[in-house]
Amino acid sequence: MWENPRVAYERYRRLFRDQSLPLAFVDLDRFDRNVAYVAATQQATGKTIRIHSKSIRCPALLRRIQDRGGPVFRGVMTYTVAETAFLAEQGFDDFLVSYPTVQEPDLAILARLTCEGKKVSLVVDCLEHLRALSEAGTRAGVVLPACLDVDLSYRPLKTSVHLGVRRSPVRSEADALALARESQRLPGAAIQALMGYEAHIAGLNDDLPGARWKNRLIRTVKRASIRELTRRRVGIVEKLRREGVDLRIVNGGGSGSLRSTGRDPSVTEVTAGSAFYAPGLFHHFKDVSFAPAAFFALQVVRRPAAEFVTCHGGGYVASGPPGPDKLPRPVLPEGLQYLPLEGAGEVQTPLRLPHPRPALQLGDPVFFQHAKAGELAERFSEFFLIRGTEILERVKTYRGEGKAFL
Repeated sequence: MWENPRVAYERYRRLFRDQSLPLAFVDLDRFDRNVAYVAATQQATGKTIRIHSKSIRCPALLRRIQDRGGPVFRGVMTYTVAETAFLAEQGFDDFLVSYPTVQEPDLAILARLTCEGKKVSLVVDCLEHLRALSEAGTRAGVVLPACLDVDLSYRPLKTSVHLGVRRSPVRSEADALALARESQRLPGAAIQALMGYEAHIAGLNDDLPGARWKNRLIRTVKRASIRELTRRRVGIVEKLRREGVDLRIVNGGGSGSLRSTGRDPSVTEVTAGSAFYAPGLFHHFKDVSFAPAAFFALQVVRRPAAEFVTCHGGGYVASGPPGPDKLPRPVLPEGLQYLPLEGAGEVQTPLRLPHPRPALQLGDPVFFQHAKAGELAERFSEFFLIRGTEILERVKTYRGEGKAFL
């Protein structure tokens, strides 16, 4: 993670010596390196990259990715309609709303944005979604673009085993064609995009330290799944286009599958989000490598014994199935460990010191990484942006803008 953890700790400690803790920051040297790396993954494929706002949740950093990354970064994947409207007000455009909704206020916002000339597609996976979208488009006198969400989970040997997230009921060519044909009978809405998220590839570490055989097994399953889902996605796209569906976008993948998804000939764009902050759950992939770039700092406020320190706050547990991997990771000083019976606490986080013990004093910071990317922004109103030995500026997160979308 760092060539010299002691030097890295001292640099960060000096940077934030006069700041109130807790605080969150983004190291721009690392962040910009990730932007360039993500762009390079598609240099040979010619695919564009859609930024997943859920993993950033900071307009200034979304804009930085687009500005520094150049034209390969095209469009934003959002997670609610309200968030989409907020980003549209900030000057962003070309949205793919990646979760369905049938709420009338949401659909009215989509219709308004479309009437204003914004490009925005809403994910759908059933006839009910399409009917709601159709009614809203008809009321507004516009055609609302829909994005068909296809399930790309892996079911080996046609068994009941399901490797992947539970999202869409649309899995096969027949499923997709049936829904597409129904959509062609509906005014006010049209399927113009397709997405498939291979979460079991994009989000599953397969290069874990000290887990040689586990890594081999995971990679074997991933390779088999990639072959199967690529054939299936290619077939679905071809059948839909023959049916007359004008697919302007075929979106796929996530940060951990940038290379394999980019090689799929049916895909027009890939999605990246966690790659830019590289949180705790995104450190160990075989095919891609990101530099951890987003952190938070807690103050040491107690020394209950010679081998312990206690920090103020820190209970920023990530979403998903409960487990130790969802806890924030203490990263600097190196070697700090949670106490099993306390973990990361809302108001205090005790940590066991390694040997040799770092000379942590009261008031010193301990630096952590959140297990997931964008969720860190729900805890802090601003990010400090640093480069080298300087604090360059502070930028507002969604929370700092007074927004909470879920």
